[in-house]
Amino acid sequence: MANKVTIYQVAKAAGVSISTVSLALNSPGRVSQSTREKVLHAADSLGFVPKTEAVTRARRSLGRIGVIGPFTSYSSFGRRLNGILQITRTESLEVVVFDQESAATSQSPLLASLPLTGRLDGLIVMGLPLDDSIGERLTSLGLPTVLLEMANERFDSVHADDYTGGRLAAEHLLERGHISFAYIGEQQRTRLYVSPSERRLHGFRDVLAEHGIMLGDDDVRLTRHGAAAACQDARQLLSRPQPPTAIFTHDDTLAAGVLRAARQLARRVPDDLAVVGYDDGEVAEALDLTTIRQPLEESGRTAAQLLMQRIADPGAPTRTVNLRLTVVTRDTTR
Repeated sequence: MANKVTIYQVAKAAGVSISTVSLALNSPGRVSQSTREKVLHAADSLGFVPKTEAVTRARRSLGRIGVIGPFTSYSSFGRRLNGILQITRTESLEVVVFDQESAATSQSPLLASLPLTGRLDGLIVMGLPLDDSIGERLTSLGLPTVLLEMANERFDSVHADDYTGGRLAAEHLLERGHISFAYIGEQQRTRLYVSPSERRLHGFRDVLAEHGIMLGDDDVRLTRHGAAAACQDARQLLSRPQPPTAIFTHDDTLAAGVLRAARQLARRVPDDLAVVGYDDGEVAEALDLTTIRQPLEESGRTAAQLLMQRIADPGAPTRTVNLRLTVVTRDTTR
């Protein structure tokens, strides 16, 4: 019987290390397409027979992943995408980006279809609730999938706790002596899911209640996502006989609208009004806005790393990564 071809011989013929051969066969997403093809060519030429599963995985890998999210609705998702690209560049992976309507503005917010135009090695879904049928489809297809800013027990996920973010905002304002509050969040067209805006409000409201302060329905305004709409709602709140002295908003864009309203009504910030936003993007920096910082780029990098690991080891236990939120104090709070 002829001697069996070894991985050492394949590595020598391909001009790569033994570990690279192992990666090409067992974790194809971690090597470039050219390297994978070189290893497969050497293995075929020598008649090397690795485990069937490894061969199948190596041959089906295309070096391409998909990312779907509401990129044109929120700048924060662009920053998350940038984090993904930081990882995929080093892995020589092609990224196919699909833009999806914001769940808040859709009458059918659950992700009920996937606009996949070609084969993918894996998928990252950002900020979009999965319909059960889509979850089943992804599972049945065996497509490695990671969720970002949404959770589903079937899949790996990365998120920061919106409820905790709302609590942080309330605690920050209470520490500065405020006793009169309002919240401006993003309205949604259906009740089929709990939005980030609702979760942040819940956390904010719960901390206030723990301190004997009730946030009434009239203290909460839900509006279209945009500074102009938030400005209009903030003007109404600030024109009341007893206006709030602190306003927390769903994100930094809405906070910018509140600051505009304060200027229009000659309210001094932070002396007459404290404002806290959410995300900590360029808008927050430009406006010197106190905000709840989300590790946006880090969340993208973490999601990409989880996906690479899932592609390499489809049978691994499902993982959930919770990222830490922090308060960034600037000039809009005392």
